[in-house]
Amino acid sequence: MTVAPATPVAPVLDRVIGQPTAVAALRAATKAPLHAYLFIGPPGTGREDAARAFAAALFCPNGGCGTCDVCEATLAGRHPDLVVVERHGASISVPQAAEVVRLAARTPRAAPYQVLVLIDFHLVEKAAPTLLKTIEEPPSTTVIVVTAESVPADFVTIASRCARIEFRPLAEPEVVEALVREGAGRAMAEAVAQVAEGRLDRARLLVADPGFSARIARWRDVPTRLDGTGAALAIAAAELVAAANELVEVVKARQSAELEELAEQAKMMGERGLPGRADIEARHRREQRRIRTDDLRAGLATLAALYRGRLDSGPADARTAIRAIELIDEAAKRLTLNVNDTLLLEWLLAKLDRLS
Repeated sequence: MTVAPATPVAPVLDRVIGQPTAVAALRAATKAPLHAYLFIGPPGTGREDAARAFAAALFCPNGGCGTCDVCEATLAGRHPDLVVVERHGASISVPQAAEVVRLAARTPRAAPYQVLVLIDFHLVEKAAPTLLKTIEEPPSTTVIVVTAESVPADFVTIASRCARIEFRPLAEPEVVEALVREGAGRAMAEAVAQVAEGRLDRARLLVADPGFSARIARWRDVPTRLDGTGAALAIAAAELVAAANELVEVVKARQSAELEELAEQAKMMGERGLPGRADIEARHRREQRRIRTDDLRAGLATLAALYRGRLDSGPADARTAIRAIELIDEAAKRLTLNVNDTLLLEWLLAKLDRLS
């Protein structure tokens, strides 16, 4: 007798790509969810997608089928019992933490639970005590999902009160296959995966960007453009920064369309303006800064790969390549410190020029 394969629990969770361990833990949790979860890992690894899919599994009358109106509304962020709260500033403020406490006390409107998703709430500082009590003991009908990149010292106590779900960077083949399934050509998918650093969100952005190939080519041409003159390195640095800004403009166009759509929805609901517009615009500015930094870091990784290719070219070339890679790594670290991008690249290119 042939036994039909069992239908997976909460098929909606199949939408989470490249995170089998996290998905298995969430499947197990759907029948009796705990009060709080910590989804931890780098950005772009599917934490927010998993949070929405998990919420859909908890709301869906069919156990997270992924196809009903409840699942579709939840995945699109429209379900009334899914509340997504994004960090407003560099860290969580006490007033924002108090607002989370208020939201957590609400009664679900349509589902057995309400799910609060707190995006990048690992930077809590003075707000930690305000959040802690709610994280420890939310109402029985509230499930809290905190997404975080890391566990800094002032977040340790809150993190210890949550069930921890790990999200890892995707392997290049996983990114490639995901992009191909979504309609990308394999050659483009492979090129994008090499610089996406395991982040599917970044890979999706790059695969739809017509300027991607030209930007990578600029970085690969850098060593040939360094001729010992300050003018050459200044021009090269300016062009690399301008190229990163081209990608930011692509993101700005998408964000503008998002604002227009949200404003239209608010108008249809009888609102005189777009509620929370300032918060949305602040989120957009943070995204723009992150996209710019990510693109420059990807360019630096491309440049480092060129020098790694010279490690087998003899002792002298290997020593030069090792020093170049060290300088590039140092520049990549400095990018996270809110430095002037152009001056940083001029510094790096000057150092690389002296090595040649």
